[in-house]
Amino acid sequence: MTAMTPLHLRRHLVAALLSATAMTTAAQAETTLTAVMHSGLRVLDPVITTAHITRNHAYMIYDVLVAVDENFEPQPQMAEWEISDDGLTYTFTLREGLLFHDGAPVTAADAVASLNRWASRDSGGQIIMDFTESLEAADDRTIVWTLSRPFPAMLDTIGKQSALPPFIMPARVAETPSDTAITDYTGSGPFRFVEEEFQPGVSVTYAKFEDYVPRDEPPSWMAGGKVVHLDRVVWVNMPDAQTAINALATGEIDYMEQVQIDLLPLLEFEEGVTVEVRDPLGSQTMGRLNFKHPPFDDVRIRQAALRALGQEAVLATLMGDPAYYSLCGAIFGCGTPLENDTGSETLLAGGDPDGARALLEEAGYDGTPIVLMQPTDVSSLIAQPVVAAQALRNAGFTVDMQPMDWQTLVTRRASQNAPADGGWNVFFTNWMVPEVNSPLISPMLNGRGDSAWFGWPEDPEIEALKLEFIDATSLEEQQEVAARIQAHTLEQVLYIPLGQYVFPQARRDTITGMIGSPVPVFWNIEKAE
Repeated sequence: MTAMTPLHLRRHLVAALLSATAMTTAAQAETTLTAVMHSGLRVLDPVITTAHITRNHAYMIYDVLVAVDENFEPQPQMAEWEISDDGLTYTFTLREGLLFHDGAPVTAADAVASLNRWASRDSGGQIIMDFTESLEAADDRTIVWTLSRPFPAMLDTIGKQSALPPFIMPARVAETPSDTAITDYTGSGPFRFVEEEFQPGVSVTYAKFEDYVPRDEPPSWMAGGKVVHLDRVVWVNMPDAQTAINALATGEIDYMEQVQIDLLPLLEFEEGVTVEVRDPLGSQTMGRLNFKHPPFDDVRIRQAALRALGQEAVLATLMGDPAYYSLCGAIFGCGTPLENDTGSETLLAGGDPDGARALLEEAGYDGTPIVLMQPTDVSSLIAQPVVAAQALRNAGFTVDMQPMDWQTLVTRRASQNAPADGGWNVFFTNWMVPEVNSPLISPMLNGRGDSAWFGWPEDPEIEALKLEFIDATSLEEQQEVAARIQAHTLEQVLYIPLGQYVFPQARRDTITGMIGSPVPVFWNIEKAE
């Protein structure tokens, strides 16, 4: 078989794009926005994974009870609420006119089932359930959630914009066990998932849900009115960044979620294209180790991995331009109220390979290869494994770096098998700063073993520290507990923070009204012909 040239590859991908949007092209009256997101979409269940592309998909087709606005304040979305004077009872009332995509009304029973499924997987939801006396549908529109003790972060937790938001599904769908993927994608949000046009990992199509009733308020992050001006939105996967940039320049696509920094000059003087940073808060990149299997079941070997790595090498390779990244050892993010960098000295100094080797010798590391999963198709995750693998080898680790696309990695990281049997030892991921800026929402600080996020640390001390954080009555007290959580996290190496960065996005100037939220959303957008 003759290898594809770059020109042939581009023609092949554009042909796929045209095929995926053929129905739209035929319907000349429709307005369609075509986007290249950071990854192809394969996993459709927003509860069994925290992958951002799945979360983005979920915001298209589902709605939420409570949403956080650009001031980090919870706002009513599907429901208004009242809180009892003792802080123990939350009564939510669904607004009128809410419908699922099959025409059935959204009821309180649907919301209760969705909340229960979400809470079984989400770190914050698990804490809330520890304090829950009852969660019931009092009638078709009323949800009563009764706690055994006050939980001041209740609305912040159920209203968080990511990792994991409690999206509202029909009860028949939400009754699916939380470790089993759903197969019914009936939503409650402003777009419908066009299942018959879905090509996993290639393209996904959404159509405006004509019966969705938006709120009256202006949009603000995930809150406010989700007014849809587009008839259809098509996400097309183009793993080759150069191909995507060319398609944007020629108008074959309308939007790129992430533009590699080294390719920015190609768009600098491109007429009709705007490059901008959507999310000034940025993201934190990090390494996650598997606590269930050797060698990282030994804290000394986890500490050796942390000492082997330095942030500058990772960020410089990932981003290139220092204007788009910053060293940051704070697990809650730099520039946040809980910022503290205790324990990150070697990360900020570029690593300590000698210290790492000493820890490996002390632990008796026998050279067993560590399986490092390497995504090959996401620009924000390509560099970390390559840089880290070399740093780990320099410190004395034997590294088996296994390349795969991101969606394969997202599936494989859920496996608790031994690395030799299809499991893994380490992978790298990114979280938006608002996803990790509190111990009550950060998935990386879940110490509940098999119920924790991938890597499955069993750490009663981190769980006890989170309870202290809940009981703190002032910001100063919260900061004191957060500093101890920071120290404990890096001592036990619950994860390895590798700094903050921002990726620019690019859009055709015909696209207006994009909300400057950390999560890319497609309501409020208008497209001029």
